[in-house]
Amino acid sequence: MADRILIVDDELSILSTLQEVLEDEGFKTETASSAEAAMEILQRSSINSFQAALIDIWMEEIDGIELLEWIKDRYLKMPVIMMSGHGTIETAVKATKIGAYDFIEKPISLEELLITINHALKEAALLKENEELRRRQKPQNYEIIGVSPAIRKVMEQIELAAPSDGWVLIRGENGTGKELVARQIHNKSLRQSKPFIELNCAAIPDEMIESELFGHEKGSFPGASSLKIGKFDQANEGTLFLDEIGDMSLKTQSKILRVLEEQRFERVGGSEIIEVDVRIIAATNKNLQEEIEAGNFREDLFYRLNVIPIEIPPLKERQKDIPLLIEHFLNVFMENGESGKKKISKEALNSMMVYHWPGNVRELKNIVERMIIMVRTPVITLKHVPPAIRMANRELLQVEDFPTSFKEAKEAFEKQFIQTMLMKNSWNISKTAENIQVERSNLHRKIKQLEIVVPK
Repeated sequence: MADRILIVDDELSILSTLQEVLEDEGFKTETASSAEAAMEILQRSSINSFQAALIDIWMEEIDGIELLEWIKDRYLKMPVIMMSGHGTIETAVKATKIGAYDFIEKPISLEELLITINHALKEAALLKENEELRRRQKPQNYEIIGVSPAIRKVMEQIELAAPSDGWVLIRGENGTGKELVARQIHNKSLRQSKPFIELNCAAIPDEMIESELFGHEKGSFPGASSLKIGKFDQANEGTLFLDEIGDMSLKTQSKILRVLEEQRFERVGGSEIIEVDVRIIAATNKNLQEEIEAGNFREDLFYRLNVIPIEIPPLKERQKDIPLLIEHFLNVFMENGESGKKKISKEALNSMMVYHWPGNVRELKNIVERMIIMVRTPVITLKHVPPAIRMANRELLQVEDFPTSFKEAKEAFEKQFIQTMLMKNSWNISKTAENIQVERSNLHRKIKQLEIVVPK
């Protein structure tokens, strides 16, 4: 795809010449004869629309330095090359301090201009690539582990879905790996070099979700002290992963449906239309068809999202995969320096094989990490496996597994129950309190009293 460059100059002859030269070199261009016109173009464009800008310093009304400041407040990653027919060292230094990539004097040497533009684009591309590499986790964190027929079916669906641009709806219990599947689809797609942006719809208050999705203009509401780029804008040309879509309010569902259909939106407090090209992957732990019948989810939004449905099985249906997952997590934690080399005994493994894993793969990962940290011996044996897991198999029960008093038994049950419900609700304390019908403050007190560790 050709790089797109914005040219801003109030001399129409220069504007025309630069446009012609750059388009002859294979660039796409857009021109503006004033800073105000350039601002209008940028306001209605996605954050990734332009790869560079050429701006004349001396213009009427708003000059190039002011425009540069405006751009840097909003489009920090776009290199800006300043041009001037009567520039001074002081002006060039000021422009560079604000964030200009380079300063070119008029009359412009076209050869020098092209070299400067190509250098700027290469440097910007490298910076973006480095940022993307830093942002991504290690490849093994996105690897789907398993040989069971249930997980093989999911892998086959990923291979078929990824190369297309079809939208995907992933359903599965909490902890089954919905985000992992979404990232696999993105990494195997034609958009793999573009952004993967995620938003947990359940974690954002209803009054803030529009700002998160679409961004907002400075001063659009109390506390909006600067322009905010929303998730749709950030994901332009890439993938937007909407996790826990079933927790989105009906009001927000209506607004997002229009954006999904048109692929364009306005920022909160803004009037400019911004067009984007985004692939949507949504996920939920709810049965959306039941939510539709209950009046909690829009039917038209469901059919818009459910182009390619993928169902992730719970871990209890993937018993064959448990040894492979345990081995994988052991290796990951050992590579991260959390422990020396360790292995798990056959008896310990058998006890974990028969457990029902209400928190799914996330719970298994947490248990393995806990044992890696707490067990000092090179072999994790049956006695190191948490009692709640051992108690799932009567044949493996040991005398010390049982509490010695009613109070201890009650506390053991409470701890297991609260841990299980927290995992089912993605460790969201407010949501768990609502589901188990206790006050949030009481649940907090119980978590502290029972020494339950809540992941951050």
